[in-house]
Amino acid sequence: MIVTKTFDIGDGRQISIETGKLAKQADGAVVVKIGNTMLLATVCSKKEANEDVDFMPLQVEYQEKYSAVGRFPGGFFKREARPSNYEILIARLIDRALRPLFPEDYHAETQVLVTLISGDKKELPDAFAGLAASAALMVSDIPFHGPISEVRVARINNVFKINPSIEELENADIDLIVAATIDNIMMVEGEAKEVQESDILEALKTAHQAIKIQCQAQIELAAEVEKANPKREYCHETNDEELRERIKNETYQKIYDIAKNPTTKQERTEAFEKVFEDFLATIPEEELEEKTPMAKRYYDHVQWEAVRNVVLNERKRLDGRKLDEIRPIWSEVDYLPSAHGSAIFTRGETQSLSTCTLGTKLDEQIIDGAIIEGTADFMLHYNFPPFSTGEVKPIRGVGRREIGHGNLALRAIKPILPDKEENPYTIRLVSEILESNGSSSMATVCACTMALMDAGVKIKKPVSGIAMGMISDSDTKKYAILSDILGDEDHLGDMDFKVTGSKHGITACQMDIKVEGLSYEVLAEALEQAKQGRLHILGEMMKTISETREDYKPHVPRIEKMQIPRDAIGAVIGPGGKVIQEIQRETNTIINITEEENYGIIDIASSDKQSIVAAIKRIKAIVAVPEIGEVYEGKVKNLQSFGAFVEILPGKDALLHISEYDWKRIDKIDQYLKVGDVINVKLIEIDEKTGKLKISRKALLPKPDFNKKNKN
Repeated sequence: MIVTKTFDIGDGRQISIETGKLAKQADGAVVVKIGNTMLLATVCSKKEANEDVDFMPLQVEYQEKYSAVGRFPGGFFKREARPSNYEILIARLIDRALRPLFPEDYHAETQVLVTLISGDKKELPDAFAGLAASAALMVSDIPFHGPISEVRVARINNVFKINPSIEELENADIDLIVAATIDNIMMVEGEAKEVQESDILEALKTAHQAIKIQCQAQIELAAEVEKANPKREYCHETNDEELRERIKNETYQKIYDIAKNPTTKQERTEAFEKVFEDFLATIPEEELEEKTPMAKRYYDHVQWEAVRNVVLNERKRLDGRKLDEIRPIWSEVDYLPSAHGSAIFTRGETQSLSTCTLGTKLDEQIIDGAIIEGTADFMLHYNFPPFSTGEVKPIRGVGRREIGHGNLALRAIKPILPDKEENPYTIRLVSEILESNGSSSMATVCACTMALMDAGVKIKKPVSGIAMGMISDSDTKKYAILSDILGDEDHLGDMDFKVTGSKHGITACQMDIKVEGLSYEVLAEALEQAKQGRLHILGEMMKTISETREDYKPHVPRIEKMQIPRDAIGAVIGPGGKVIQEIQRETNTIINITEEENYGIIDIASSDKQSIVAAIKRIKAIVAVPEIGEVYEGKVKNLQSFGAFVEILPGKDALLHISEYDWKRIDKIDQYLKVGDVINVKLIEIDEKTGKLKISRKALLPKPDFNKKNKN
């Protein structure tokens, strides 16, 4: 049975959700359509769960088919390959919104796939991917406490708009993706141009109103298919209530006492493990293998409850700090002598060593997505090696978490980069996380900002970042907002809220909420507390480097720009690139030409100033227009009986007639010149019809007195 639900998203545009037509063997499948954009979302979940698994094995993938927009994929194989960074980031947004809404005791392996099957270059499909994924779950028999939906909210010319076009988004000063249920906001991620906390709250409220409409549409759609597709029954956990009660009675106070006394991460981990090991020792050996996994699950919950209660009741944190206190900070710049810019930022037990590398236009990253194409002249890469947490893990390439954290830091810094006219460089920032206990993405923002300043990049303003957390109790209505959270506080808390910005406003934010009923008043309080912490961190950074360096370091390539006529570009490049390659080789420079509407822009890069000067001289000679009366230093290219052809400018030959060589009569030009000779000549004529050039050597010689010679 095909069921379709159509609704208006508020600005006259219609969204339709259709199920029962495509992918009917999946547990749930829908097609979401808006204009020419169509997303197919499917979901499948195994009927049985692995007994050893005590978590939700959820896999979320997002893919854009090139055929959706009538394009061929790039590369040799000409087919879609591994997900791009953009696709991974969208998959993460969907995952973060869906994951908290599965039942805690549901552990069946579940896969959500969202595919762009038809695209529109004007419409960004990422804002509709969460809606499609949620709708597929709603029409399936998989237990799910949804629906949710996601929208993009942007402020354009001081007006908020839901899911704006790509063109409209270029003028936005706020760009957020927001996910929510009909009652609560679940996830936020985006960037802004130094806006105030109140502006972010207003954006969230606007987004939530649009999401409510989309959630209601899913509820109505699910109601129409529910009779044919009732939710499945499941039992994925075996429980022993007596064991659960014993663990709580025998370990809760011990955990509470450990959490109440300040410790380091390692001391705390060892102490908590010792409590669990002591309890396991009380279980008969013949029951140990069977009961250990169950006991670990119960113990983790008791630990979660006890540590949270310490914070709520004692108003104390695991490391002894006040709720709004920031851990000690130290930093250093110019640590790596060969890097273009470098900085170390250490906050508590979290440390980032970041570098800044400046390159030319040739170093830009090519973006070849189905919807988004072009190049990127700013990159930020985040690396999280296992030793940063004292672990041993295989290195499997860049993970999704690393891509996500790097993207958040990139969004934070992008608004404060100088304009292209001031900064001709391609910029690559790399953050190596050397220690981690707390937000390493926010440490990345701080370290990368300082590395830019150390490199001499004239950023508009420095930015810093802070990770906020929250612990709450719905029964007692108690809550605690935590500044600069530890790793344990992130795991045990109800909210993870990262905010970055300058002293004038927010540049990026990321929020994940794991609890229902979080009010806008609490969010406003968290944002204000985050602002104070962010400004404190910024002040500590400024103690190390308060101003961008006056100049780049000696080993940084210098880039000079010059403008040439558009019709001269071909002459500078030469046949098959021969001319430009020769200039680069002989002057030891890197040259890039960009063609504009009426002219060409040439970037010349080298760490040696004299090399740039030499390259500019060569290019100016190529594009120079011959002028009558000008004197040129030319090279003899060819000899004829009637004279010689001399190259006075690159690619421009002029005729030196035999009669123009000297004032005296000569019979053979080859008695005076040979190929390769360099002589000074004067341009005396340009043929208006043919453009042929005539030059003279004798015009540069003093004219002899023929009358005096005849008298003698």
